[in-house]
Amino acid sequence: MKSVRDLDVFNKRVLVRVDYNLPMDENQNIADDNRIKATLPLIEYLKDQKARIILISHMGRPKGMRVPELSLGPAALRLSQLTNQKIDFIDDCVGKNVEDRVDKLRNGEILLLENLRFHEQEKSNDSEFAKKLAILCDVYVNDAFAVSHRDQASVTGITAFAPVSAAGFLLEKELKSYYDSVDNGEKPLVAIIGGAKVSGKLEALQNMLKFVDKFIIGGAMANTFLKSQGTDTKGSLIEDDLVETAAKIVKQAKEKGVEFLLPVDLIVAEKFKKDTPVKEVDLNNIPDNWIALDIGPKTCDIYTKAIADAGTIVWNGPMGVFEMDKFINGTQRVADAVASSKAFSIIGGGDTGLAVKKCNVAQKVSYISTGGGAFLYLMEGKQLPAVKALQ
Repeated sequence: MKSVRDLDVFNKRVLVRVDYNLPMDENQNIADDNRIKATLPLIEYLKDQKARIILISHMGRPKGMRVPELSLGPAALRLSQLTNQKIDFIDDCVGKNVEDRVDKLRNGEILLLENLRFHEQEKSNDSEFAKKLAILCDVYVNDAFAVSHRDQASVTGITAFAPVSAAGFLLEKELKSYYDSVDNGEKPLVAIIGGAKVSGKLEALQNMLKFVDKFIIGGAMANTFLKSQGTDTKGSLIEDDLVETAAKIVKQAKEKGVEFLLPVDLIVAEKFKKDTPVKEVDLNNIPDNWIALDIGPKTCDIYTKAIADAGTIVWNGPMGVFEMDKFINGTQRVADAVASSKAFSIIGGGDTGLAVKKCNVAQKVSYISTGGGAFLYLMEGKQLPAVKALQ
């Protein structure tokens, strides 16, 4: 896989796939610009090398239609503020008007194209659409780790038609951070896995058994594991079709000498509502029909102790419904323990990244991934389609 560092990009049209799929508030203002900031090192490098820079991205799920609320116009404005230079923006990403505007670019200038997903051919990886994107460049660079698990025109299809394809700084950094921690990390390796469903993390759990020394399980997915060990979590979310599979994973962990830590107490609620009655209970005292929404304080003590002597920490998935203040304590305690640890800690994107920020420890962990789905894809032991395409 070529790196953009290996290429001569002077006076070249460099088409960079970035991920500017940004959260917006009710007034259509950018709520979090970290994904733009993550691309600045590459953009500054290309400017210094006097390349002609074209940025492409998707935004939301417009389903092949022009949705004004999903325009990348606000991203162009924010990028202009961050780079202290004018960012040109055009209201399409392919076609004659776009090609003419690209041809007028001068060295060091930046052009951001409109939302790729305004064309349904982007998601379907249509080869003709990929060709139209490739026409715009002399060099294609993928710097969008967060979509690198997608088989789409701007991610994989374009590499068949671009004259040269390479990895950007962010994609390289994400891959290095993950493989340095999992394949070559300092022991003991502690994997903290949470979230709603075992089904969403099943392949990751099975693959990570090859590497980890300790598993820490939280979130609603813990209920399925608890049921597999004989605990009735009453009204809590359970994936009944995966109870047997969960039992096998626990058994495999024991056979491999991997500690597999499950909650010993829970924070339960009568209903899934902010103002619902809440109780702190041991596993055998859950009221009928009540729902587990966070790990309990005894579990927090066990988990933080397990994290304390880690050499490397990989975390994907919160411990409970951290969005509600009543149920953030488990995630907060784990986040504080990760932040206090001397271990290298890599945090999966998506909900885990949001949780770490809400717990005010984002500056104290080693690395927060920009991509939740792509991060999980790596945890499953798979090669990212984008990486394969670049190779």
